[in-house]
Amino acid sequence: MDWRVRGIRGAITVKENTPEAIAEAVDELLDEIEAYNSLDLNEIVCVFFTATSDLNAMFPAAATRSRPGWDSVPLLDLQQMPVEGSLPRCIRVLIQFNTNLPQSAIVHCYLRQAQTLRPDWNISLTVNH
Repeated sequence: MDWRVRGIRGAITVKENTPEAIAEAVDELLDEIEAYNSLDLNEIVCVFFTATSDLNAMFPAAATRSRPGWDSVPLLDLQQMPVEGSLPRCIRVLIQFNTNLPQSAIVHCYLRQAQTLRPDWNISLTVNH
């Protein structure tokens, strides 16, 4: 099978706008993504984070760089569009990586209140713990 660039999506809500809470949420989200996708950090092309405007105490990418092996991964932080009624204190991620897996084999991780964003991608429905 040919290798392709694939995307892993995910999101998590943050308890409060503090560096500690943001770092904790980013770690939880990336831990889940890595666990369910057997992610090889050397195959990551780039990672995009978005955060809602009510999260400005820390860049999600800064929290990510402190993780073992993630310091050389290209990371970018962006602000999520401020759509009225959208989920507050939310960090979203898109990881682009090289793999021979089909897109249908990728497990997307939506955690905490962010599960409401994509209930069809709830990890408890797609894989067994």
